[in-house]
Amino acid sequence: MNQPQDASAIMLKILIVDDSPTQLYSLRKIVEQGGHQAVTVESGEEALEIAADEHPNVILMDIDMPGMSGYQAKRRLGKTNETCHIPVIFVSTKSGEADRSWGLRLGATEYITKPVNPTALLTAISEAIAA
Repeated sequence: MNQPQDASAIMLKILIVDDSPTQLYSLRKIVEQGGHQAVTVESGEEALEIAADEHPNVILMDIDMPGMSGYQAKRRLGKTNETCHIPVIFVSTKSGEADRSWGLRLGATEYITKPVNPTALLTAISEAIAA
């Protein structure tokens, strides 16, 4: 009889999208300490390409980025069969309830504000995979 695996015990591929090198470093460190593989990009456009090519298990997406915002990237990800199934967790400095509501309405599985609590982020990743 097969037992369901705990997502926290599985190495996942996590795509991290943020235009800040400091945030990319910080989020990569959390993800890797959680036992997962991190792939980082600095724009929404790059996120669309990598998501289609590498099929990450989860995407951590900033909202405020030059060019394509995280909201726009999430909408585009949701429109293609290759990427519509990938859970997106918004990770943003935008802490207003309207921002959170809008992110979740766009289909994000979670909305986490910066500075990121590592335990909350890893829990959100596990829950996104389990959903």
